[in-house]
Amino acid sequence: MHTDGTEQSPWMSVLASGSSGNCSVLSWNEGARRAAALIDLGLSPRRTRNSLASLGLSLDDISFVLLTHLDSDHFHSGWLRKGRVPGPLWMHRRHVGRASREGIATHHTEVFDESFREHGLAASVQMASHDELGVATFRIGFTQHSGQLGFATDVGRVTPGLIDHLRRVDVLAIESNYCPRLELASDRPEFLKRRIMGGSGHISNEESASAARAIGPREHLVLLHLSRQCNSPSIALGHHAGIGCPITVSTHAEPTMPIRILGTGTAPLSPPRVETRVGKQWQLFPAGQHA
Repeated sequence: MHTDGTEQSPWMSVLASGSSGNCSVLSWNEGARRAAALIDLGLSPRRTRNSLASLGLSLDDISFVLLTHLDSDHFHSGWLRKGRVPGPLWMHRRHVGRASREGIATHHTEVFDESFREHGLAASVQMASHDELGVATFRIGFTQHSGQLGFATDVGRVTPGLIDHLRRVDVLAIESNYCPRLELASDRPEFLKRRIMGGSGHISNEESASAARAIGPREHLVLLHLSRQCNSPSIALGHHAGIGCPITVSTHAEPTMPIRILGTGTAPLSPPRVETRVGKQWQLFPAGQHA
């Protein structure tokens, strides 16, 4: 953790990101106390508790959950069977019908359309293409701090509206799901390849890098939802090299270290660095140089 006066700034950590489950945590000041929320609930209750504990948090610290959409890797069915949902669950109005059909709406749910505000956190919302109901992307700010977070995963395609929605956020978390060459060469069924690559599934490394450069995150870039079969950190990083700010690659296995949302308006003065976690070790190396 920082000890240079930035310890009161908001921070985020991606607990896990990938087809096996997606969940991130945000922490920020609300009055004299710290508040925390989860973005998506795609890990089991036990794994979520353990991942939060590794960051010094518990489910009791979570004020609410912000859902991008309701696919099983973003809302784990274990929360319906057992375990206290750290609610309320905030979801877009488009997703309420599905939540009702799947029993998710039996928990305390709140609905947003274009924006929402809760516990000192405020966000503007834009829906992006993903399957039939779409996915919510967020530009998140904090009433006691100037930093802003952009969060976009499973967006299907990058649009000018998405770029404008997230432009010049301090920290940008965006998916970089697949390498087209590996996707086409994989043994996945053709219908799955079409879904992923057809504009309503996920975006490629190339699309992610183009979007990130157009958005221009001022402090940090976080890559989400890398495919284990059709991508790798080194391939994704190669496309995002030279972005002009530090890059963190999330994984399916381990939480990232806390990423501060400083709101300083500039990236750190040190050369851009990439942070990935392998097992229990953090490896740091300059952008464009991959282990």
